[in-house]
Amino acid sequence: MSDLAYLVIREGAKWTDVFRLVPGQTVTIGRAPTNQVVVKDERCSRNHAELFVSEGQWIIRDLDSRNGTVVQDQLVKGDCPLKAGDLVRIGRSQLIFVNDLSEAFSETSGATRRSVAGPYMPAPASRETSSDLGGDSDILGAYEPTTITHRRGQTRFLAPADQDEGTISRAGRAAAYLCRLAFELAKVPTAQQMAELALAGVFDSTQADTGAVLLLPPEVKGAVDAASLEVVASRTTTDQRYHQVSTFLARTVLREQEAVLARNVMGDSVLGSRDSKGEILATSVICAPVRHGQSVLGVIHLYSTNPERALDPEDLEFTLAVADTLAVAVTNLNRREELAQNLLLIRNENVELRERLGVQSEIIGRSAQLRQVTEEIARAAASKATVLIRGESGVGKELVARAVHFSSSRGKKAFVCLNCAALSEDLLASELFGHEKGAFTGATDRKIGKFEAADGGTLMLDEIGEMSPNIQAKFLRVLEGHPFERVGGSKPVKVDVRVIAATNRDLEKDAGEGRFRRDLFFRLRVLEILVPALRKRPDDIPVLANYFLEKFRTETGRKIRGYTPRAMEQLIAYRWPGNVRELRNVVERAVVLCTGQYIDQGDLLLSNLATAGDTMQPTPVDQGFRVCSLADMERNHIDATLRHTGWNKSRTAGILGIERSTLDRKIRRYRLTENGA
Repeated sequence: MSDLAYLVIREGAKWTDVFRLVPGQTVTIGRAPTNQVVVKDERCSRNHAELFVSEGQWIIRDLDSRNGTVVQDQLVKGDCPLKAGDLVRIGRSQLIFVNDLSEAFSETSGATRRSVAGPYMPAPASRETSSDLGGDSDILGAYEPTTITHRRGQTRFLAPADQDEGTISRAGRAAAYLCRLAFELAKVPTAQQMAELALAGVFDSTQADTGAVLLLPPEVKGAVDAASLEVVASRTTTDQRYHQVSTFLARTVLREQEAVLARNVMGDSVLGSRDSKGEILATSVICAPVRHGQSVLGVIHLYSTNPERALDPEDLEFTLAVADTLAVAVTNLNRREELAQNLLLIRNENVELRERLGVQSEIIGRSAQLRQVTEEIARAAASKATVLIRGESGVGKELVARAVHFSSSRGKKAFVCLNCAALSEDLLASELFGHEKGAFTGATDRKIGKFEAADGGTLMLDEIGEMSPNIQAKFLRVLEGHPFERVGGSKPVKVDVRVIAATNRDLEKDAGEGRFRRDLFFRLRVLEILVPALRKRPDDIPVLANYFLEKFRTETGRKIRGYTPRAMEQLIAYRWPGNVRELRNVVERAVVLCTGQYIDQGDLLLSNLATAGDTMQPTPVDQGFRVCSLADMERNHIDATLRHTGWNKSRTAGILGIERSTLDRKIRRYRLTENGA
């Protein structure tokens, strides 16, 4: 035995390693990393085989592997001696046992090289250095490169046959045509063109001189009826027109789903028609079902009127093959059309959903005040702080809250809204924090509160000023990051919720008078967004009026073209005590009751209610005209408004429709003081 022995390892398409075998040492082969020779092949067991020296000869032993070990095309049973040049196969990996590396790659071992190396032989990632290999640095030798022997751009089997028909059998021509037909049908966009292609093929390859393809409408489901068959394409090479298949024959083929060949036709029960003299038009008839699985899509109907060219069983076989090929193409076409219709439907639904969501998440208007609100929303959305939204009832405070939520990083999480004014103290506590089963009468199951429902998202509390003092205290602890307990429970619950509060009340005044907790007011008013009343942004009234007109015109189907000039003037001049909510209802009523093409002044139902910002002082009796400057008039009006609000600057600025900073400048300019001195 030579002292030198090697395993040259090949995995997949490349040589990966050379392993030196040392006498006296057992070498294990397997997928586990603990083996000396690791084969990364899923078909290789973790401990697949082992090599060892016995009586001066290297032996390979299979270790009960799952897929076995093959040596020179022989499955190893027990121990197998190895000789130089033996090829060992483990899964997709190959190992050559050699005493000299040149034996694995020499030109004389051509059979071994071809069976292992293939056309390309990349260099192995050997563990041996050039000195270890006895100075044989070029162990791979020279190998012939792959040679391209033929080139062809298009297969001849998909092109019309141009060979002499005498040299090709009828079965060969039929197979070639079916191959071309399947290829052509895949490119045709309509069922009619598919039927015409199929007919052209059967006329070229059978004895038929007249025929048609009849299909069932795609909407026909369940049991098929022969009367529902529609002629999609017909063809004839005679002077007579095509006569449709008889109901009897069509029903038989549709019911039994088998192609039939009828000869010596003696009556119209098979063909379905006679000529003007009452003579039979056909000598033989074929009717084959166009079927896909258990579904029948139609039939191919052929007949011959020439006694010397009667249809035969070979024609029946070919027609049935064409029918099955056509069935696959028609089924795929129907599926594509169905998918296209579903896609169009889904797109339309998505457009409608986006429009519906747009009503809830987009603020409509073009005034400078509304642009300022939009900027404040963007700044609030970038922060995680609590937001207080103030504004009169109906201005769209919830719309602003939704815009803040959906523009923030929490936009994909839940947005939960709760009106604090609509519930009693106990019910509000249950709605906010949830309750345990049996916490009170009627609590039959555990209920998850709004805080838990909005975990990770945003909780909007509308009319926060109506919250009772007891709930305010517990609510403040949750805002400070403390856990809470469900009503009737003892297990602490901690959530991650951003709170947006909304109110139409002056919380600052309520806090000063003791009706609202001061600490909660300061905690809520980290960021504040003041939504101006509709009367303070008249530029938005025409935009909103036209938006609501389009909305309700679409819903009702009314053919209303717009507003008359008088109606629009009245809408702009009106004070809108109910703000946007009132405008929406006024337009909806006008759309329903309008009798003309335009909404007129008489179609608008407006109220006489005072707005929330109007002063309640009675209008003084006209004492005649008194000359004064605009500055004096502005000074007196600002002073009267400040006295009316108890020198509440925020409320005064809201009534006057100016910023708080602007009011402060005017107070300093006119030297106004609270005591009037």
